[in-house]
Amino acid sequence: MAKAQNVYVCSECGGEHRKWQGQCSDCGAWNTLAEFRIEKGPAVARSTARTGYAGHDDRAKPVRLADVSGEQAERVSIGIGELDRVLGGGLVRGSVVLVGGDPGIGKSTLLLQTVSRLAGDLPGLYVSGEESLAQIASRGGRLDLDLSRIQALAGTCVERIIDQLQASKPQLAVIDSIQTIYSEELTAAPGSVSQVRESAARLTRFAKQTATSLFLVGHVTKEGGIAGPRVLEHMVDAVLYFEGESGSRFRVLRAFKNRFGAVNELGVFAMTESGLREVSNPSAIFLSGKPETTPGSCVMVTREGTRPLLVEVQALVDSSPLSNPRRVAVGFEQNRLALQLAVLHRHGGISVSDQDVFVNVVGGIRVQETAADLPVLLAVLGSLRDQPLARRTVAFGEVGLSGEIRPVPNGEERLKEAATHGFERAIVPRANAPKSGKVGGIEVIGVERLAEALEAAF
Repeated sequence: MAKAQNVYVCSECGGEHRKWQGQCSDCGAWNTLAEFRIEKGPAVARSTARTGYAGHDDRAKPVRLADVSGEQAERVSIGIGELDRVLGGGLVRGSVVLVGGDPGIGKSTLLLQTVSRLAGDLPGLYVSGEESLAQIASRGGRLDLDLSRIQALAGTCVERIIDQLQASKPQLAVIDSIQTIYSEELTAAPGSVSQVRESAARLTRFAKQTATSLFLVGHVTKEGGIAGPRVLEHMVDAVLYFEGESGSRFRVLRAFKNRFGAVNELGVFAMTESGLREVSNPSAIFLSGKPETTPGSCVMVTREGTRPLLVEVQALVDSSPLSNPRRVAVGFEQNRLALQLAVLHRHGGISVSDQDVFVNVVGGIRVQETAADLPVLLAVLGSLRDQPLARRTVAFGEVGLSGEIRPVPNGEERLKEAATHGFERAIVPRANAPKSGKVGGIEVIGVERLAEALEAAF
């Protein structure tokens, strides 16, 4: 029998240590080391267990990349357009996808629909470690799915799950969730760092060796990240997060890692009585219910992955009773809001130092690009003056510290998206403005300085 040894693994960086210590010497994180029991075996097996990748043999000889076939990976369309978009055009055979999100957000519903849609092309197996088969069948009945085409298994032991996968030979497998899976060879409790890491490594190795497409469902922490060791995200091919505002029926699926497609790609779904329904035109959803003219509101054209989106930015500026006025941002980085307010004072001559400033991006979207700088400042100034922007106006552009309006990528594509939704004016960086001054019937106003943008907007 192989002799086992104990090591301590950092949950942040995955670094291994011979003994426990308060701080990880690799990444500097405190109190992140957890005991991990490993078996001594052949060199190839140990290497695969550490990395989680199959088909990587330490005895392989180097070859010239020019002699390696660079053909595209084989993809299968799921039939759910928004999920196909986030995955980069479809599901790659043999890929491992980690799906995270808050409890009740719709992860299990989406994956059960995925197994049902692909039952004809990729026979699948839904493995549940949290729900009974009766609960899964009840959900499938509510979603009006063809249960005769869905195979399900209730279990939490990774060795037995792999035995069942080898026996049934599915081409698609869903593990819901990875935090409930354990290995009989480890003494740690399910959900611990060692169990999650070992179980994910074995499942990933099986998926790579058999070309089985694998979905892993992951729990999230209070901070919103996927629970378990950080190395878990490095083992898989794609990491998807399910997001949604409480009380809202809309869900956003975002790719934070994808070896076979673009990161930060966005898919929008609506939760209905019959399950998750894809939203093919999210701009119309995010703008629904918006009044024509409202002080403190500005429509911007952001870009998520390969898709331009129209979203509304709202601002509320009010006199503050505090000596240190509040700066609150939802869907926009708070430090960047403080930076832009300083630029507005220095180069726009408008001070809000004695005002509370609240900024919200409508629809639960988190804007991470700099194109939101100009719309945020226009919304703040509109609320301060209690003056709305001109009717049917959009804006985008990065605002520099010296007051210049800097261009953003894909300006023409953003303008075309605004024109298709009936907007008539656009305030954009001059470098993004076309020479003709119009795109698709929309009047484009190019500006170079913040003062020009404020004058054009009001």
